[in-house]
Amino acid sequence: MNKTVIINEFGGSDKLTIQDMPVGDPGPGQVRIAHKACGLNFIDVYQRTGLYPLNLPHALGMEAAGVIEAVGEGVTHLKVGDRAAYASMPPGGYCERRVMPAAQVCPLPDGISFEEGAAMMLKGLTVQYLFHRTTPLKRGDTVLFHAAAGGVGLIACQWAKSEGITLIGTAGSDDKCQLALDHGAAHCINYNTEDFVAKVRELTDGKGVDVVMDSVGASTFEGSMDCLKPLGMMITFGNASGPVPAFNPAILGQKGSLKITRPTLFTHIADHDTCQEMAQHLFGKVQAGDVKIRIDQRFDLDDIAAAHDALETRKTTGSTILTV
Repeated sequence: MNKTVIINEFGGSDKLTIQDMPVGDPGPGQVRIAHKACGLNFIDVYQRTGLYPLNLPHALGMEAAGVIEAVGEGVTHLKVGDRAAYASMPPGGYCERRVMPAAQVCPLPDGISFEEGAAMMLKGLTVQYLFHRTTPLKRGDTVLFHAAAGGVGLIACQWAKSEGITLIGTAGSDDKCQLALDHGAAHCINYNTEDFVAKVRELTDGKGVDVVMDSVGASTFEGSMDCLKPLGMMITFGNASGPVPAFNPAILGQKGSLKITRPTLFTHIADHDTCQEMAQHLFGKVQAGDVKIRIDQRFDLDDIAAAHDALETRKTTGSTILTV
């Protein structure tokens, strides 16, 4: 049996079904990979609900790690028996094995476990492009990072510290704030008990931050802009609280000639060589001990609905994986 999570219609976690799907041989430019662990990410929720529409029916899951079983013509960076991990299109990673494009599948170093690989690829590559490919950041700069105790956030806290960048985090409880602080955040604000805009202004002596990295969306967007110094960069890269409402671009000028971007990981990793270089950078951070991958939740693939519910209701910290 090849368990595969499929949605036939958009909606809640009850729309997730497990089906036995056939797996063939890889064609040119493809590999077949047997998964050892799969990752769970908010993009999976967006696809399930239809916020990011898919042609239905469709498999879900963007991230996994396992062993290469077969290699198609033209694939030279992987061979049968290699350990590998990926975060890439198309969705379909919630399964025991799959045939998929090889370009964004990366050889996984022996010192990194399959569980870590499944937990780190999408989140870690996201942090890599946020800090190195989106806007210039240098030692001594200050960033505001929302959801700092989540899977992306805890990697970002450590990454920032290793680069000499001051990270101010936000989270929804004192315990989550402490978790961010333990992982390298310079400060963390409980947005349920404090006005994060006022606190950021206080922490920066009224100057504001150089960059905001915001995956929360609707509920934090306006406040995030108010945390930026003049000419600052607003990076909105997620919608955990819902999509950002329409706004007049003139507000960017009124608030200090701000810049705004809405990147996606999949644009950054579309080129094979770039993807592999980004992965090597991430693997190097982990192997050097600068970044430790924290896995706080493990669900069996059969319990995919419970895993989605836990993520969507913000009951998770760190990374969540699915065991297969």
